[in-house]
Amino acid sequence: MRVYEVFLKKTGKEEFRHAGSLEAPDPELATLLARENYTRRAEGEEMWLVDRTAIVEVDPDLIAPNADKPHRHNDGETVAAWRRAHRSETASRTGSA
Repeated sequence: MRVYEVFLKKTGKEEFRHAGSLEAPDPELATLLARENYTRRAEGEEMWLVDRTAIVEVDPDLIAPNADKPHRHNDGETVAAWRRAHRSETASRTGSA
């Protein structure tokens, strides 16, 4: 038996999303099983099946240098907090609120 990963895409420009996994002896049966298990309620208009052996796993050490860059994940709260603090400092110096 081979393991297949199932990806579904709803419409238009939406991305494919992982829907789950299934086991099947060949791609034809995997297609039928995926259709029956993952598209019964029209969850997607397009489907990809990927044999798990075709997936390339990347070494975590290769990705690690990018994990330590918090400035790339700014949600705006740090800047907003700085502006509030700066605004209140300025207001207290000028006497306005």
